[in-house]
Amino acid sequence: MSKMMGAIVVNTDRCKGCQLCVIACPKKVISLVQKKVNAHGYPYVGAIHAEACIGCATCGIVCPDGCITVYRKKVEE
Repeated sequence: MSKMMGAIVVNTDRCKGCQLCVIACPKKVISLVQKKVNAHGYPYVGAIHAEACIGCATCGIVCPDGCITVYRKKVEE
């Protein structure tokens, strides 16, 4: 049986650090990047446990600014 593996890319310049994606992520992949801000002065999120991402796209769906792109691929076990 194949397994889904995911990866996210965050547009850090558009992210305003609302953390809705952090709350929505079932695998706790996303977190606020500590002590860093974007060009607009907002803290932003990033994938801290990228290997755990299953590509469910929940983070991208709840993001009000469309900052997150989700990629998925099947991996044979």
